[in-house]
Amino acid sequence: MADTTADLALPAALAEVAGIGFEWEYDEETDEDRGCDFQLYPQFEAPDRTAWWWRLWTGNPGVDGGEFRFFGTTGAGDYTGFWLTRPGAEITGQPVVHIGSEGERDVIARDLGDLLWLFAAGLGPGEAANDPGASAEPNEAFRAIAERYAPGRGRPPAEIVAAAQEEFPHFSDLIDGMCR
Repeated sequence: MADTTADLALPAALAEVAGIGFEWEYDEETDEDRGCDFQLYPQFEAPDRTAWWWRLWTGNPGVDGGEFRFFGTTGAGDYTGFWLTRPGAEITGQPVVHIGSEGERDVIARDLGDLLWLFAAGLGPGEAANDPGASAEPNEAFRAIAERYAPGRGRPPAEIVAAAQEEFPHFSDLIDGMCR
C-alpha cells in the first residue's frame, strides 16, 4: 500500500474523536488518574513505521505488522488499531486491538462502532483492555459521535469487550506465533 494521504486517512468517526481529543491528568495528592491516557494520531500510522516497531516488539525480523492499521497510542507506548482479519470487510468493520508495551494484547471491540461506545462510556483502549467494568465518567461529545455512527448499539463496556474477545479467542495465540 502506498503511503498517500488518502491511504492513511482515518475514518470520519475517528477523525471526529481526534478533533475532540482525550483528557488525562494525574493527581499527585490522590495518586489517581482521571480521564484516558490515549492520543489518536491525525492519520493511520505509516506501514513502514508499524513494521519497524512491530519487529522490535515481537523480536521477529520476518514480520511487518501489515495485518494491523494503528491509529493511536498511550504515554506508556501502547498501540491501538484495527486488526485486518475479516476478508472483504471495510476497515470500520474490523476488530480493534490494543497492544501493550509490556506484551499485553487484547481484542477490545468487534468494530469501530463498538469502540465508539467504549469512548462514550469514558474508557480509552487501555482502560477497556485492563478493566472494562471500571466506573468512568461518560463523555457526552463521544456519545454524540457514537449515536451518529453506531446508533442503538450502546451497551456496558464489559459486554462490548467480552463480545469481542469471545468472537476472537485466538488473538493472543496469533501474536504468540509471531514472537521470537
